[in-house]
Amino acid sequence: MVAGEASGDLLAGLLLDGLQACWPALQSFGIGGPQMVRRGFDARWPSDKLAVHGYSLEVLRRLRELLGIRKQLRTRLLAERPDVFIGVDAPDFNLALEADLRAAGIKTVHFVCPSIWAWRAHRVEKIRRSADHVLCIFPFEPELLARHGIAATYVGHPLASVIPMAPDRGVARAALGLAAADEVLAILPGSRSAEIQYIAPPFFAAAALIHKARPATKFIVPAVPALQGRIEQLVLAAGLQGVVRVVTGQSHTVLAACDATLIASGTATLEAALFKRPMVIGYHMHPLSWWLMRRKQLQPWVGLPNILSGEFVVPELIQDAATPQALCDATVQWLDARQHHPEKIAALEQRFEALHRSLLRNTPQLAADAIQKVLHQGA
Repeated sequence: MVAGEASGDLLAGLLLDGLQACWPALQSFGIGGPQMVRRGFDARWPSDKLAVHGYSLEVLRRLRELLGIRKQLRTRLLAERPDVFIGVDAPDFNLALEADLRAAGIKTVHFVCPSIWAWRAHRVEKIRRSADHVLCIFPFEPELLARHGIAATYVGHPLASVIPMAPDRGVARAALGLAAADEVLAILPGSRSAEIQYIAPPFFAAAALIHKARPATKFIVPAVPALQGRIEQLVLAAGLQGVVRVVTGQSHTVLAACDATLIASGTATLEAALFKRPMVIGYHMHPLSWWLMRRKQLQPWVGLPNILSGEFVVPELIQDAATPQALCDATVQWLDARQHHPEKIAALEQRFEALHRSLLRNTPQLAADAIQKVLHQGA
């Protein structure tokens, strides 16, 4: 298995639960993080090695290292010949590796369909060449892949089973030492190094504006351990020491506890939706990366809650639009709505509950069943 960054590690860890229930003597190795290691995975490289951001300079700086890791792993896999290789997300790294392994007769499964429906349509041919089977986390994806002759199974989204349908805000607040009456804003600027570089500064500048307008608001940031020091430095640079609290991990507890969240586009926005929390989605990247992404964008939305809903149910402020003042204003609207227009919050929660139910399946078991069928093909 190969999983990149924190979100891939989480998905792969949940997948391992199903595989180990199906095959108690399972041996797994490759690239992974703490969630996978906790389940007995042999991580020969840590998953954060693959946590790159954008298309251009960020990737180019790491390209030699990444290609070296992939070459070493390919050599090991071709020598050890596992029963199946599972690439978890990280399509830039995994699809080329899967193509080589499949050509050598090793079964390949790709977990999480690359977002060909959003802005990666060019990857269809690569997926068809690389994967014997694709495990899809959104219900519309298997039909889309079938049109291109790619075998796929909808297995639901693992997070839909992990996050409760009705999160307990009170318990989460108690765990974080927050009062029931506190107004709490969660700030999630991303889990990649470049995201902290480009997204955290405008997010914290927005937090300073919100604090000036609403001094009683509590701000809390769940930080990936490897990036916590940098985040704390940025909090200090923004003049928010003693105002913004940074905690190690605990993103689910923080999302359960908050009234609203200012959040970077990515898997975390889906987590926030499953926690039924109002959000403002922001994103900023290197200008060249943004220009390349815009050329390939197929939909008007970038945030998963909006993509899955087919409309802007929460605001998105991307690139030049993600100014501190705009981020502040959009966030304050949600905080005001909780006090003065609770019906607006209730309507959003109902939308997110319907979304949650559409993604709720026995993902580990369905994924294990699909992988078992792949293994039996041609046996």
